[in-house]
Amino acid sequence: QVQLVESGGGLVQPGGSLRLSCAASGNILSLKIMAWYRQVPGKQRELVAQIGSGGRTVYSNSVQDRFTISRDNPKNTTSLQMNSLKPDDTAVYYCYAEVALHSWSIYYGYWGPGTQVTVSS
Repeated sequence: QVQLVESGGGLVQPGGSLRLSCAASGNILSLKIMAWYRQVPGKQRELVAQIGSGGRTVYSNSVQDRFTISRDNPKNTTSLQMNSLKPDDTAVYYCYAEVALHSWSIYYGYWGPGTQVTVSS
């Protein structure tokens, strides 16, 4: 099986920074997309940022120019550097990865349990 474990959440003041990390472990043949999503109560989970195995990135308009996603392919990890945080960034942040287990052509989606980020003075 595959496990994703996030770390780095917490409480930060507006304008501050946090760095989230996610490590994937298990019988991983390959990781394709790695991404960060976030969710607040009563709303749908939304994409924050994603990064492909080749480094191509996509960002939500709301975090463009403030957040930076990166990954370390040999270590199966991804990180999200969050700067200039706003109260609207408060949410549970989830790590997501597309994982190949036994075949290079079949990928499965896995989620981490989530980590709380609270931006408040």
